[in-house]
Amino acid sequence: MIAAPDRTPLPRSFFDRPVLEVAPDLLGRILVRATPDGPIALRLTEVEAYAGEADPGSHAYRGRTARNGVMFGPPGHAYVYFTYGMWHCLNIVCGPEGFASGVLLRAGDIVEGAELTRHRRLSARNDKELAKGPARLATALDVDRALDGTDVCAGPDAPLSIYTGTPVPSDQVRNGPRTGVSGEGGVHPWRFWIANDPTVSPYRAHTPRRRTS
Repeated sequence: MIAAPDRTPLPRSFFDRPVLEVAPDLLGRILVRATPDGPIALRLTEVEAYAGEADPGSHAYRGRTARNGVMFGPPGHAYVYFTYGMWHCLNIVCGPEGFASGVLLRAGDIVEGAELTRHRRLSARNDKELAKGPARLATALDVDRALDGTDVCAGPDAPLSIYTGTPVPSDQVRNGPRTGVSGEGGVHPWRFWIANDPTVSPYRAHTPRRRTS
């Protein structure tokens, strides 16, 4: 079980900061997914920052759409998107309202409720792989578009919430290029992870998808 100090919800002011401050500060925090069968708790080990309309790699780069509207709302809410016709990814909106910056939750170590995730991640060779990558994280926690807009600062009654956990010392934080981001947006070293953590996903440069028609 998670220690009691970890159960203090992060306040909205935590997320109401520049994205490059929030992203590394999320490492070591505890994400909790409430389910009918019990909570699933995950210690965040890898994230990526996206700087809204100032960032060519962001979904919000070309402005507000029906898909990305949550990103323009208040900080501390979940932005969930569907990609490649098969996967969901979970982000947390941060920065001032209207700016549309956010942090992609890329990987984590499931510290409670792993038994509730294994049937969704049958290809995982061990529990360290249950949430090793953004699509795997969302799959393990049963996150889909129904959770888009969830207030993660609302505490234990919310389907998704983030708690204080144990912040990671700066000398254990690494950063480098974002995974799979092409063009101008791919040069930013805005992926942050905990050094030597086995749940961190491998870096992959952007590979253009082959046309099928």
